[in-house]
Amino acid sequence: MSMLDFAIRATTEYIDHMPKSQRKKYGQFFTSKETAVFMAGLFEIPNGCQALSILDPGAGSGILSIALLERLQAFTAIKEIRLVCYENDPNVMELLRANLEIACSQSKQKISYEIVSDNYILSQAADYNLMLGANLEPEKFDFVIANPPYMKIPKDAPEALAMPDVCYGAPNLYFLFASMSMFNLKDGGEMVYIIPRSWTSGAYFKRFRQKFLSEGVLEHIHLFVSRDKVFEKESVLQETIIIKLRKTRSKPKTVTITTTQSNSDFSKKTIFKAPYSAVINGPDFYVYLVTNAEEVETLNSLNKWENTLPSIGLKMKTGLTVDFRNREALRDAAEEQAVPLFYSQHIQNGKVVFPVGKEHEYLVTEQRGLLQPNKNYLFVKRFTAKEEHRRLQCGVYLAKKHPEYSQISTQNKINFIDGMRDLSECVVYGLYVLFNSTLYDCYYRILNGSTQVNSTEVNSMPVPSMDVIEAMGKELIAAHDMSEPVCDRILRGYV
Repeated sequence: MSMLDFAIRATTEYIDHMPKSQRKKYGQFFTSKETAVFMAGLFEIPNGCQALSILDPGAGSGILSIALLERLQAFTAIKEIRLVCYENDPNVMELLRANLEIACSQSKQKISYEIVSDNYILSQAADYNLMLGANLEPEKFDFVIANPPYMKIPKDAPEALAMPDVCYGAPNLYFLFASMSMFNLKDGGEMVYIIPRSWTSGAYFKRFRQKFLSEGVLEHIHLFVSRDKVFEKESVLQETIIIKLRKTRSKPKTVTITTTQSNSDFSKKTIFKAPYSAVINGPDFYVYLVTNAEEVETLNSLNKWENTLPSIGLKMKTGLTVDFRNREALRDAAEEQAVPLFYSQHIQNGKVVFPVGKEHEYLVTEQRGLLQPNKNYLFVKRFTAKEEHRRLQCGVYLAKKHPEYSQISTQNKINFIDGMRDLSECVVYGLYVLFNSTLYDCYYRILNGSTQVNSTEVNSMPVPSMDVIEAMGKELIAAHDMSEPVCDRILRGYV
């Protein structure tokens, strides 16, 4: 039995005996054999290399380390390997040690391993921040391989305070691990991580992206089409990706992007080499996960526009009323003082239809924070199902359809686009052309893998000038047809 098969079998037994609630405390999800082999295969082994140092910062039962050790058996020039594994869950420590002992006994190379039971982040905080008592020459590694813990932590958690340069808002342990691993690499060293996709866009991860992608370059990204098949013995519904970075500041021309349906069909992967400048773009270092030439073309054609919604005096905002927190203010029928409360079900075929006879369609409140002027808006659904044809689904809201109200409200499962000044009907219809086009929907999907439409990301997307938006709106009004093909045809005239 190979060293990896032994480790996988022992880990499966451990999972069967250790309740998930116990492992969740450590954010612990184990890597499958196929994924571990694929990740180990991404490292570039230098020619004639005789000694290697490897770091596994969230070792668990050692599956990733052992997959890499097994791959290195084929390189006869390598005589010595130093492996450092961080693991601070006492339940899994014995299993990790037993797996590493078996691996060492089967190895052709001389392996020296060390298990560090300290907290990976806190034990290096002084070195990372060059504080008093810091080790001025901390150990650096050739390779880092990791499946880090996935766990949200409070913004005043010790780990977050230890890495202030990458934290903003509510941090997650996984990106603190990734940042610390970059710090632990030698110049030119490589790291391979399996992590959620969420860091690739959005405001919370901006500081992390800026530091991470200016100290290292992305060489390979692997995407899974099916989000629930990555950790098959676990139920993890995060959209997960595998990334390989090299610690260097010289950018490659391309990034390799591979895709598989799940973690068991790596032999059937699709391979696409995307221009580096298309994948990592703009001051916020967003990572655009393109998988084919058409998607690169989508980015290039829209990125020619230099405006964003905020730069032309518009902004996407999130609906104001969280209905379950304001139950006492909700009404099922119109009454005096009540205003309409718009939900995603009111967005139908490009228009906003009200009322539709659902419960809680009206709101009676004195709270100004829940009310907005009755004026023209573009409403956009915040949530869609994974299998739906479009991620961006929107409807034109015209104030003149409801002249009896001076104010309205929006439920927080929709977004709305608003302006410093009131939007003309032509502008709202022009925004609809953009948001209902195939091109714009495709751009958003490349930018964000979740089923949620985030206003931060939409506000960073390129848009044409206000004149062009208005002109597109006039064409749509004249066409008397709100369909996607018509929006595509109008947009193509301006791209």
